[in-house]
Amino acid sequence: MTGAAAANAMFVATILVYAAAMFAYALEYAFDKRAPERSEALMAAGGEGTDGGTFADSPSEAPVSPAAARGAGRIGIALTYLGTAVLAASIITRLIYTGRWPWGNMFEYTVGVALAGMVTWLVLVQAGHVPRRLGLFATFAVTMVLGTSVRVYTEAGPLVPALDSYWIVIHVTAAVVASGILLIGCVFAILHLLKRRLDRRISDGKTARFPLTVAERLPAAAVLERLTFKIHVFAFPLLTFGIFAGAVWAHFAWGRYWAWDPKEVWAFIAWVVYAAYLHARVSGRSARSHAPWLAVLGYAVMLFNLTAVNLVFPGLHSYAGV
Repeated sequence: MTGAAAANAMFVATILVYAAAMFAYALEYAFDKRAPERSEALMAAGGEGTDGGTFADSPSEAPVSPAAARGAGRIGIALTYLGTAVLAASIITRLIYTGRWPWGNMFEYTVGVALAGMVTWLVLVQAGHVPRRLGLFATFAVTMVLGTSVRVYTEAGPLVPALDSYWIVIHVTAAVVASGILLIGCVFAILHLLKRRLDRRISDGKTARFPLTVAERLPAAAVLERLTFKIHVFAFPLLTFGIFAGAVWAHFAWGRYWAWDPKEVWAFIAWVVYAAYLHARVSGRSARSHAPWLAVLGYAVMLFNLTAVNLVFPGLHSYAGV
């Protein structure tokens, strides 16, 4: 088996392992009695809490016992570590086989974003910032990214001449890592919006339906909102550095720092949206309530820049490899 084939096999294995981890997390999320199942309003109306205010259904009524659910969660986190290690090994194997930095096309970039996102998630779990069961949503997001990357798969090969520079290590790596961190930030922004909407419907005495019911066992909306902000505060300077590094590389490669290329323009738009999110987050109450939507919009712009700009709009950054 060649190095490229080995890297591809490990890539496929990663998707399978993450899918298994997602199923294990789903069991814990659904059946662990320590996970909040009701809003605080319902608990105050007569529910009995356990483990600091959580609410549990009767264990005899659950198809999976709470102990088994927690065991599934432990399996899920172990599979997540395993999948992340295999994904990193796949990237390293591709690096060794090609003899160059592994961000040379759209497929490699997307795989790098998935790795950065999952490493970010594991760091948050290890530091105790998020409960393990929320791995359901992190693994879903990363698995979707990896699955989508198959559509733009590119055979391992040498870099195009324009990318054969040490600046690829600086500029593209910064962009990959920032994109991966912001992916997890977008996940938490969406979860916060779901939880906030669920709480509002319950306080209004209305019935919650899918997808809002998914948010019943999420942490408090305020907790999710603060975590979303912290992730973006960490990622924004890295995104800024990546854009500036790209401008410097453009100066050496094309003789100008800024050429109004589609990739440059949409990267700047994403930066503006994220700057608006951070500004809204620290502004008044009204602006702060709209801030999570800006975080989601920011990543939507990032995805547009990665997909549509790479595949549809011609420009100086046409290095997708597809």
